Amino acid sequence: MKEYEVIWEIFNKCPRNQMRDVFVEEVEIEDPETYVAEKFQGKEVSWEKTVLADGTVIFDIITSQIKQRCSFTEL
Repeated sequence: MKEYEVIWEIFNKCPRNQMRDVFVEEVEIEDPETYVAEKFQGKEVSWEKTVLADGTVIFDIITSQIKQRCSFTEL
């Protein structure tokens, strides 16, 4: 298992409000993609996965017409 810092952002749909909800946690998991799949289990969801040069894994997620992002940085 690997330890990650996870930053979960929920983007606001209101055009005049650019604030977003941000949650930060540390987790021990085997695979970030499995973590995302379990987090949104039972919901209609789509995502795009990006791996940055520094190893950070980013999932841009759409569920219930709301844009969200989960970023995983290995500790």
